[in-house]
Amino acid sequence: MRYTRALIPTLKEAPSDATSVSHVLLLRAGYARRIGAGIYAYLPLGLKVLRKIERIVRDELDKAGALELLLPALLPAEYFQATGRWDAYGDVLLRLKDRRGGDYHLGPTHEEIIADLARREIKSYRDLPKNLYQIQTKFRDEPRPRGGLLRGREFIMKDAYSFDADEARATQSYAAMRAAYQRVFERMGFHYRIVNADGGSIGGSRSEEFQVLVQSGEDQLAACLQCPYAANLEVATSPPYPRRGPALSELLPRERLHTPGHGGIADVVAFTRLPITNFLKSLVYVAGNQRVLAIVRGDHEVNEVKLARALGVDEVRLASGDEVRQATGAAVGFAGPVGFAGKVVVDRDAASVSDGVTGANETDYHLLHVAYGRDFEGAVADIRSVVDGDLCPECGASLKLYRGIEVGHVFLLGTKYSEAMNAVYLDEKGESRPLVMGCYGIGISRLLATLVEQHHDQDGIAFPMAVAPFQVHLVQLGLEPAVVAATARLEAELEQLGLEVLVDDRDERPGVKFKDADLLGVPLRVTLGKKSLENGGAELKLRRAKDPKQSEIVALDRAAAKVFELVQQALRVPAAGEAA
Repeated sequence: MRYTRALIPTLKEAPSDATSVSHVLLLRAGYARRIGAGIYAYLPLGLKVLRKIERIVRDELDKAGALELLLPALLPAEYFQATGRWDAYGDVLLRLKDRRGGDYHLGPTHEEIIADLARREIKSYRDLPKNLYQIQTKFRDEPRPRGGLLRGREFIMKDAYSFDADEARATQSYAAMRAAYQRVFERMGFHYRIVNADGGSIGGSRSEEFQVLVQSGEDQLAACLQCPYAANLEVATSPPYPRRGPALSELLPRERLHTPGHGGIADVVAFTRLPITNFLKSLVYVAGNQRVLAIVRGDHEVNEVKLARALGVDEVRLASGDEVRQATGAAVGFAGPVGFAGKVVVDRDAASVSDGVTGANETDYHLLHVAYGRDFEGAVADIRSVVDGDLCPECGASLKLYRGIEVGHVFLLGTKYSEAMNAVYLDEKGESRPLVMGCYGIGISRLLATLVEQHHDQDGIAFPMAVAPFQVHLVQLGLEPAVVAATARLEAELEQLGLEVLVDDRDERPGVKFKDADLLGVPLRVTLGKKSLENGGAELKLRRAKDPKQSEIVALDRAAAKVFELVQQALRVPAAGEAA
């Protein structure tokens, strides 16, 4: 491809609303353009990367035995109504009516549709197992689309669904897809972790996320420094701490303390000069029509996903100031479990604190010498978020918090959707049984952005070879006949070897061409100019070289072979445990 015939509209500055690294660089490098809030057009370079991502995904899923199909994006309401998700999705679901007034929506995911297909086409145990996938545009009316392609209202996704006769065989299908995902992300050059996750609105008995580790990630995860344990912060756990303070029989009587104007934990800690680990933080939440008091240790934070799970509800929200006053009779900052008229949920580590300090449910007052089991009761559960240094639940080593971007998610769904949709089969005895399902998603368009988030520097993008729009960026410096002829010769030799080449044949200054090459992120730059020819041939430079000034001059008659060797070397996926 010649640069003078390509559409590569680079920008010196990204629009002011572009904040994430990938958003800025994909716009500046001419890979994508914003059409509306959370809606993007993919320009030729962006589409080339997307197609390479899709090719890798298809290759690994096909090897795993999955079969590709294509389901509609425009869906009748009846399918989501059958499983309750027509209401559960709320405003995120993009709804519309046809000319006859019928309810429809644009598909955010396709569990119901694939279950309906399965109940029509899978009749017997002889038809199992089946694993079906598609690569298709999805739609979700995100309240705050952000980060460019990282969280949009229209996005490209690969979703797959497995169908098995029982839980044991469904677990085997799950393991096969999990392994296929590992190969996908290794081929793309990602540094990632597999983490335990919450199933959310999709549900299921087992759920894992593939998280690419980047500081800009919106997800938080905890990973063990010694063993493979890793989990999204929504579900990460740690063994409870041992009991703190005196035994209940030795505890001093409860004491009321005047704390005028000191409602927040930091203020009361400073006022009392007591350790923050002695405090019981009390937060009022609303769960449906119920007000709930959640208790955690002073140095911990309530994990709202865990709290919702402990309460058996889909979600909770923090109570407003008026709701707190109605529930406790006190201003915000003075809530406490002693005398609270309502449901109380106590974190395990808060329950182990004796001689605690907590709000008195009276403005400007706290209580000293408070302990669970003597002064208040409540349901005990793990409802806090883990922190750096907490112990790993599997090996006892230390946990560390990271930020990540979720690029893949696998679910063992069980029979949730098949039972709701009456997707059944006849077993060997002729008895009707529900299909056991798995669900597997990869954000294709999000991967484009995530690649940039993990592979960039101050000069621009630095794509891994497997997903770059071109493998070679051939930069022609000058229009001298010898340079033009050498460029055309090397271009032809590289293309004969099956390499993808972008030739910068523009009449521009070398500095402009080199800056654009760094911005675009093609992994191998080959420069031909009067100076390089005088020095013996072509200059080869890897975009991701450890030394950014490192380059190599190769004789022109050997340049194509050397470039081919470097490309093949970069495409090789390191074996397990081998340094990339």
